Formats: sequence, structure tokens, C-alpha cells
Amino acid sequence: MNERVRIGIAEAVGTMILVVGGPGTAILATGHFTGSMSSVGILGVALAFGLSLLVAAYAIGSISGCHINPAVTFGLWVIGKTKTKELPFYFIGQILGGLLGGLIIFIIASSTRVDSASATNLGTFSAKATGFASNGYGIHSPGGFPLAAVMLAEVFFTAVFVFIIASTSRKSMPVGLTGVTVGLTLVVIHLICIPIDNTSVNPARSIATAVFQGGWALSQLWVFIVFPIVGGILGAAVWKVLRPETDEETEEESEAVAPGPYGRREMPGQ
Repeated sequence: MNERVRIGIAEAVGTMILVVGGPGTAILATGHFTGSMSSVGILGVALAFGLSLLVAAYAIGSISGCHINPAVTFGLWVIGKTKTKELPFYFIGQILGGLLGGLIIFIIASSTRVDSASATNLGTFSAKATGFASNGYGIHSPGGFPLAAVMLAEVFFTAVFVFIIASTSRKSMPVGLTGVTVGLTLVVIHLICIPIDNTSVNPARSIATAVFQGGWALSQLWVFIVFPIVGGILGAAVWKVLRPETDEETEEESEAVAPGPYGRREMPGQ
């Protein structure tokens, strides 16, 4: 298989896992279907996002670097960790994978349910009415936060996220801990940002839910495309300034083992 096609498919699979695991938990497991007492709450949703990224990182990190996020791809491209000719394959894979994940959750949530001891809201599920875990500001922010606050949050927390990801390319990064590091970072970011705007820091994740909400989420989507990308570029740029050159893999060393940031390690016997 062509290497760039392989990257695109891997990114699609990884982004699908993230969307099914993250927004899927927010849609299906926060009380709409089985009552508020069974809701996993903000902590549960935050853990679902982080754990989904963690498992995806170990699954496809050796193929594409498991960006599964256009803001990550843009940031790593700016500091030379992603090749220009590979960008379309990353972006197309991420968007298509996110949409596929959203479609899977939409089909499940919209299915005809039967009455059971714990089932609630047995009427037809409406992605438009529920919001479908979409990102929003103003009256569509969980905490009523205005546009300016949401813009700042998306830039800052995406910058932090991409800074951490970029830092995992250093030689001193313990082998095998990168997925845990970035997964836990995403958990913390969601714990902080879910009340602000449902947490984007990932345009592919925002597109995946906005398309199915179909109304206000699409009109506000530009915020969750533009500002995470700005934050991703800033976070990667800060790492580039701070990184110790002696602890950073050269392009040749990085290409010899895997695409960044997660890195492909030689397997026993190779």
C-alpha cells in the first residue's frame, strides 16, 4: 500500500475511535437515555476522550503518528515534523474518520428503542435539539461563556496540548509512555473546558458533531476550526524555541523509525 494512503486510512481509523469514544460517551452516557442517575458526568466524558486518544495512539502511532487532529498536524508541520506532501492525506483522513464516527453514534442514538426499566426519553432522538455534543459559545456554551472566552480557551488549551505532543519527540522521552502522556493531557483539558464550550481543541471532532446537529453548531463551527489551529501552531512554535537541540531527534533519525510525534520503535528481533 502507498505510504501516504496508509497514513490517511490510519488517521481515519484513529479519528473515528476518538469521536465514537469521546462525543459518543457525551451523547449516549450522560443521562439522556437512562436518566441522570446513570450519567458519567464531566469526569466520565473527559476520561473517555483521553482514553480514546491513548488507545488510538498505541494502535496507529507507528503508522501515522496518530495526529487525529488537524491542529496537531498543522503545528507539527510548522516545526518540520510533518511533510507538506502528506498534509492532504492527514486532513482528509481526519475529517472522513470523524464524520464516520459521528454517523455511527447518530445511527445508534436515533434507533427505535423499546421501554425498559431504566430507559428514558423514548421519543425520537433529535441531534438538533440535544446539540449532539457540539461545541458552542454564548447560549450554546454549557456555562454560557461568550465568544471571546471561548476563543481564548481554544487557542490556549490547544497550544498546551500540541506543546506536550511536540515534546514527546525528544530522545529522552521514555519509550511507551507517550500515549499515556498525551491521553492524560487531553483528560485534564476536557475537565477544564467542557463547561466552557464542550471542548474542541480539535477541528475534526467539532466538524464530526456539528454536521449532525445541523443548525447553530454549523454557524459557530468556524470558531472551532480557526482557533484550535492557531493554538496548535503557537504550541508547536513554543516547543521549537525551548527544545534542547541535543535532546531532539534529527529529521533523519525520526524518519528512520516513525512519523512524529508518537514514534515507531524497533520490535524485538528487528
